[in-house]
Amino acid sequence: MSQNEELLRRLVLELQILEGTANMLQTRISYINAAMTEMQIASETLNGLKGEQAGAEVLVPIGGGSYVKAKLEDTSRVVVGIGATVSTERDASSAQEEIGARLLELEKARSAAQKQLEDVAAQINRTQNQVKAMTGQQSEGKK
Repeated sequence: MSQNEELLRRLVLELQILEGTANMLQTRISYINAAMTEMQIASETLNGLKGEQAGAEVLVPIGGGSYVKAKLEDTSRVVVGIGATVSTERDASSAQEEIGARLLELEKARSAAQKQLEDVAAQINRTQNQVKAMTGQQSEGKK
């Protein structure tokens, strides 16, 4: 096997690894976006509840675009998930702050993942160009 063929095989393998990395990063970005959407909905809901009094009727989402009617009992306390299926009760303003802090962290994570994806995409382009150049040279050499 010639050195050019060996180099071409390594470049093709590198390209496959880079494409797998790009797919993984795109999946990570999608998960982060979903988490951000969930946090934004929670934040908007807490903002909407600020003016509500105990006993007010609300629609509570149960998934799939479906809701159940409920009456508010206490809008000053909120149960907030803190991870690993553990929740804690907090006052509404500290819950709002916690959600805001999580949104900032998610934004940082998304930005980092997008930067990594851009770097990987640039490397994919460079590697594809190397492969095209090498395959072009090989086909010219065979003529």
